[in-house]
Amino acid sequence: MDIVKMLRQTVKRYADKAFIIYGERRMTYLELEETSNKIANALIDLGIKKGDRVSIVLPNMLEYSALYFGIVKSGAIAVPLDYRYKADELVSLYNNSQPRIMISSSPYLETLASSMPRFTTIEKVIDMSGKFPGQYLSYAEIMARFPSTAPQVELNAEDLAHVAYTSGTTGQPKGVMVMHRGLVAESEASADGFKQTDKDVVMLYALPMHHCFAMVVVTMTSIYKGSTIVMSPGLSISAAFDLVAKEKGTIFMGVPSAYVLAVELAEKSSEKYDLSSLRLCGSAGATLPLNIMEKFRKYYGLGIINFWGQTEAMAHVTIQPIDGSGKYGAVGKPLKYWEVKIVDDSGNEMPVNQAGEMIIRGPFMKGYFNNPTATAATLKNGWLYSGDIGRMDEDGYFYIMGRKKELIIVAGQKVYPIDVESVLYTYPKIAEAAVVGVPDGLRGEAVRAVVRLKDGQTCTDREVRTFCREHMADFKVPKEVFFINLMPKTASGKIKKQGLEGDLSAFTGNT
Repeated sequence: MDIVKMLRQTVKRYADKAFIIYGERRMTYLELEETSNKIANALIDLGIKKGDRVSIVLPNMLEYSALYFGIVKSGAIAVPLDYRYKADELVSLYNNSQPRIMISSSPYLETLASSMPRFTTIEKVIDMSGKFPGQYLSYAEIMARFPSTAPQVELNAEDLAHVAYTSGTTGQPKGVMVMHRGLVAESEASADGFKQTDKDVVMLYALPMHHCFAMVVVTMTSIYKGSTIVMSPGLSISAAFDLVAKEKGTIFMGVPSAYVLAVELAEKSSEKYDLSSLRLCGSAGATLPLNIMEKFRKYYGLGIINFWGQTEAMAHVTIQPIDGSGKYGAVGKPLKYWEVKIVDDSGNEMPVNQAGEMIIRGPFMKGYFNNPTATAATLKNGWLYSGDIGRMDEDGYFYIMGRKKELIIVAGQKVYPIDVESVLYTYPKIAEAAVVGVPDGLRGEAVRAVVRLKDGQTCTDREVRTFCREHMADFKVPKEVFFINLMPKTASGKIKKQGLEGDLSAFTGNT
């Protein structure tokens, strides 16, 4: 089955039900169907044919899913990108994906004005803001001109629905080719893992729609079951919690930094939030420190369910039992349709509780778009090599220990950043922490800790290292501790470690 059939099955059952809520605006499932039909018909009128690429470069908005489905219904392949990308990054990504049409908005289009000639494959621009009459085709014009009847474009399960780029590199981009069948299977598996139903109201906080967490785990899964999505405007965690109470949210999804903010909010504010409607809080995208899980339960009376996956696997592959019966610190067991193994560098399966690379088999990507070298390095003998280091215990629960490339070797000893970060998060003065390896002439590599302190706190590197010595082996203790005011984050809210191993003078607040 393709995702358009999946949507239409839901529309038949829940036509007048709210699909998404954004501020005071709401879009029903029928409106999603009809709006996306208009977009598809406009694209076909512009000459888009099956297999062409159409790029979305927008922040979260009510119309995002309609744009995405409109592209897919036209037979084209969507290329959703982070609107924070700079011109050089877009040139690299566009050279790889070669989209014919770009959908964007003000003020982003203004910042790209001088760079537009560099996007050599872009023939037309659709502007969501309507601020460029005569220059670009406006979204309002599409809504007024084109019919809401379904376009007659044949789709099948093996077609590509979109290409998801895993970074904004100016080098060789890695665009994950996502097939319809993978999205449908993952939506079913995800819904099964969450025990999601049409009664659920899913809170989408600080997750960009172009990312697989928001697009697949939240959006596609909700469409599969006929749930309602509530999108939080802005990044205020207190406003997000107010929305939970207002809309009676039942599922709250966020990356670890969302729960870090929630804990900080509870520690500095006496205000109480009504989160009684929530039945599930989910975290993925990075490892959630156990200390944050404990504090979140203490302050809000709610547990957090960890799950693990990656863009190459559509979204998540494992999940903890939602009744809270899972192993503490684990990311759970494989979802329906997925297999996971732990292997060494030669591909041999590792014994129980021994660390190795996590490889997965299931409805994963077709490969990287126009990048056969990267595809061959990742897909081997029917398995996807994730690049994540993990272990499996005697009961089949999986634990994440970090990225393979992030492993630090100190005088021959293996240091997993998560081990050090978990300790740092227990220090009362520290709000966020990231650990990386840096070159060391004597030991090969040394451990560097980069931390953000809680508001109003002061601390020294000696103080942090003394605390670490009391809680970990000597070779794991950070040789360097840097303090910064703002932790760099990726578009999906994960701490961005790239660059933290270099010169940190660009970050204000270093001591």
